[in-house]
Order: sequence, then structure tokens, then C-alpha cells
Amino acid sequence: MIRKPLRPIARVLRAREEGVDPAVIEAEARAARLRKQRKAERRKAASRLILLASVFFLSFGAVGWRMVVLATTPAAEPSGGGNYTRIVNQRADIVDRNGAILATNLVTFSLYARPQDMVDPVAAAEGLVRIFPDLEKERLLRWFTGARKFVWIKRKLSPEQKQAVYDLGEPGLRFGPRELRLYPNGRLAAHILGGTSFGEEGVYAAEVIGTAGVELEFDKFLRDPAEDGAPLELSIDLSVQAAMRRVLAGGMVMMQAKAASAVVMEVDTGRIVAMVSLPDFDPNDRPNPPVSGDPGDSPLFNRVAQGKYELGSTFKVLTAAQALETGLATPDTMIPTRGPLKWGKFTIRDYKNYGAQLSLEDVIVKSSNIGTANLAVEIGAEAQQAFLRNLGLLEALPVELREAGHSKPMFPAPKQWSELSTMTISYGHGIAVTPLHLAAAYATIANGGLRVRPTLLKNAPLPSEEERVVSEETSRQVLDMMRQVVVRGTASLGDVPGYQVGGKTGTADKPDPKGGYYEGKVLSTFASVFPTGDPKYVLVLSLDEPEIEMAGELRRTAGWTAVPVAAEVIRRIAPLLDVRPEYFDAPEETGTLTLTSN
Repeated sequence: MIRKPLRPIARVLRAREEGVDPAVIEAEARAARLRKQRKAERRKAASRLILLASVFFLSFGAVGWRMVVLATTPAAEPSGGGNYTRIVNQRADIVDRNGAILATNLVTFSLYARPQDMVDPVAAAEGLVRIFPDLEKERLLRWFTGARKFVWIKRKLSPEQKQAVYDLGEPGLRFGPRELRLYPNGRLAAHILGGTSFGEEGVYAAEVIGTAGVELEFDKFLRDPAEDGAPLELSIDLSVQAAMRRVLAGGMVMMQAKAASAVVMEVDTGRIVAMVSLPDFDPNDRPNPPVSGDPGDSPLFNRVAQGKYELGSTFKVLTAAQALETGLATPDTMIPTRGPLKWGKFTIRDYKNYGAQLSLEDVIVKSSNIGTANLAVEIGAEAQQAFLRNLGLLEALPVELREAGHSKPMFPAPKQWSELSTMTISYGHGIAVTPLHLAAAYATIANGGLRVRPTLLKNAPLPSEEERVVSEETSRQVLDMMRQVVVRGTASLGDVPGYQVGGKTGTADKPDPKGGYYEGKVLSTFASVFPTGDPKYVLVLSLDEPEIEMAGELRRTAGWTAVPVAAEVIRRIAPLLDVRPEYFDAPEETGTLTLTSN
């Protein structure tokens, strides 16, 4: 390496020879060196600034990108690395067929105490009793002053209660987050929804599990995170449910009945549009199951899907349908009705003396026990059993209610299904089924003969031709008979102008658990289809122990009790179901019953 001298010697020597001042040459050289040094320093400083700017740009870019990611990502509960089982407490909504909320969730809090952190246990106990009158001061004091380190006080708090506890200023009282199941419509659809309770429970979360109704039947679906919160869509219509409950409650009061039930079902699909059982309950405050007495008297008891009853003469329609389907009779076939009909020590009577014989249509219209019994004898026990089995009346229903799965109909064993059983079952005695069973059977007859299975789901499979029970011709003939029952028979109070209501009444004596039947206690039922010209819906309505005084006489039969209530239900719900009235003649002015209740 050749080191360049600081002084340009050659130029200096030359300058001296030429008589020029050499200091000028040295000054120029120094200036050149300084310019070169400053240029190198500027390049170095610029490089450092570029590097620093790049670092700042990348850092702020990373922070900004993270902020964008956080802003666009759904919030998630952070979890620590502790060794514990995570409680999944998110539960999906339940909605009706139109998307109206039936059950949803509400964020609330639980209340617990850590006695070791309390400042004044006595004041805390007194304050809690003022806020929650159901608590006992003495018990709270034992908890707060004893050896316990943790005490549950309330599983659920309202916002007002939480604030009141907070205002006590006691550091030993703590709050834990909770998800509360909320039923915004109160008692509406109580027996369908059922209810929930807390399962696995911790300070910071609690598992909400179903205890009855669809909450229990679809508990796994409602709690499954893989479903991503998809709601459970039911087939019921909330507006129809509300209207039917209101009328049924009013009818129950007017007819002085101890209980009532009703179900509306689509005849083509089996989808349940509304289901009401009274008395009912509020699933937001579900009562405890009874520990004594008759479970059927509990408001928790679903009389539509759980209650098994002898539904009386409503079964005569099924007997007539089988006779028509087998070719044993036509609507005009004359059936013997002379009575009383004797079988051993038993006697079968009619409500009135109808003479020696009636046509099959009039047997149904006038509701002759003797005529139906004689027809059933011709059908035979085995054929009767097979027909009822095809209608689903000898097995538990597959409806999506756990309670209904335990309600298998009650009937004689095949070996004990005698001729007498055949006769009594033909008019609805000696066999006990739920009103939901009857509704499904009527829907099968009314829709052209395809068996339907009741369902509470909005999207359910349709009946298939492989399960045809009766022909379309038989279906049409039975519908015509049912219409005549309303036009000129036992259900004349059930006619709703424009809607061509058809149906069959049934008044059954209530069985006494000690044996025999009660005197003067009946279950009155009206099973109806509307409109009979183009069947859309089945309505089965029952009143337990009704009675009403009319024309100076105490009436208990379905024609005077269940039928007018059912007519009012149809009058209210038909427009909600978009069933348009059709008047073939000028509508007559008819009296109506106003049946409403809060």
C-alpha cells in the first residue's frame, strides 16, 4: 500500500521553483481532504437514517397488522395454563317456525362468599336477608362465622340484586359470571320448551343443561360448539300458540274444568303448530316435581303428550274408516243399533234410542255406541289391532319430547283382546292414548291416508306412499261424515262459518284408580279437521271434568263443553294460519262465545 503524503511534495517543490507560495498548495490539499471526509460522513449518516427508518416502519407495521387482526377476529375467552376442565356454557337459541325467539341466553351473575375475607359478617347477613327475603339470617351467620372457606349464596342474580349486594360494600361477597336461560314469552309453550338447570358449576362459569321438553331432547345439539350457535328451529307458531292458550284458558274457566289441553297439527306433515296443556308453568321459574299425589295434577305434566286417557267416541271415526277401507260397509250401509247390547254381564247402551238401525254415516253423526260395537264385531279383534297399530295408536310416539317416549298407550294384551274389548275399543273405551296420538291418527285419515308422525321440528321428513293406511276415497268419505257431525250431529256448536269444520265428539267417564269409573266426572274431547274440503289442520281439544249449566240443566258432554271452545279456537287461529274462509252460501248470523283469559 502506498501511503499518500499529507502534503503534495511534488506540487510544493514545483511551486517553489516557479516562485509561487507553497502554502496555497497545502491549503487546497487540506480543503480537498476535508470535502472527501465530509462526503463519507454524510453517506454514513444517511445509511444510519435509512436503517433506523426501516426498523421503525417494520415495528409500527407489525403493531398495526396485529391491531387489524384483533379487530377482525371474534372475541374469545382467554384461558390460562392451569390444570382444570373447561366448562362450556354457551347454549344456542330456540326459535319458532318464523324465527321468533322462544329461548335465549342472558348474561348475569352468581353470588358467593369467602368468609375469611369478610369485614362484618353480621351486617353482611342482615343486608343479604333484606335483598333476598327467602334467605335465613341464622344460617348465613353460621356459614360466615364457621370454618367454611367458600359459600354459594345465589346461583342467579338480576342486575338490580347485583347492584344491591354491591352497595353493601362487603369485600367477602363475590360475583361470578353466569349464562342464564331466558324464556321471553313466559308460560307460552312451557311444556314444549321444558326448562334448564345448572349442571357442572364453577366460580367463573356454569354448565346450562336441559331438564325437560326440547331443552332436554336436543341438549347435545344446543350445547355443541361445532354447531356454531345455529338455533333450534321448531314447527310451532308463536302467534297461534298464544291465541290458542288464551281461548283455552278462558274456556277452562267458563266450563269449570280442572284442566285442559289442545294441539294443532298439519295434516300433511305431522308438524305441531301449537300445543297447550293447562295448568302450566313459567319455565323461567320451573317448579320442582311433585313428591306425592297424582303426577297428572302437576302443572309440569304435559297432558297432550304424556296424559293417557280413554278418549271416548272420537274412536268411532277410526272404526268407520276401517269398515270403509275393508269394504265391509259404505256410508249408506245400514248398521243394527237396537239396544241395549248384552255381552255376558256387560251392557252397552246409547245416549238415546236410535231405533233398529242407522246408516254408517248416521252411526257417526248420532254417535251410536251400539252401531259402532256391532260394526267392530264384524271387523274382528285381529284386524282391529292391526289397523290401530298402523295408525300408531299401540306404540309410544316418536315426537321430540322425552316425556312422550314413556307414554305408551294402555290396551289389552293380544291374548286378552276379547270380543268385548273389540266392541268397547271401537268407541274409545278400554284403550287409553294421549291426545297427540289421536291427533296423529286423525291427520293420517284426513290427509288422504298416509301415516304421519307428529314432530316439533320445522324441517321434518314428509310421509311416504309406503306407509299408506287408507285410500284417498276412504279419506274423503270419512271427512264427509265428520263434516255432517258438525252440520247436523253432536258437534253442531262447532260450526265456524267459512271454514268447513268437521270432527267427532267424545265424552268418556273418568276411571277411578280404585276400580270402575267416577260418577259425574268425564273427559270431554273434540277432534276436528278444517277445512274438510281441503284438509290443512287437525285440532284435538280436551277438557277435564267440565260442566256448565245451560237451559236449566247441568251439561258435561263434549258437544256442550269442548266443542264450543274448539270452535272459538278455530275462529281465532284460522286467519293466523292463512286459511281463507270460503262461503258457498250467504253466511248466517251465528252467536259466538267469547273465551279469553289473561
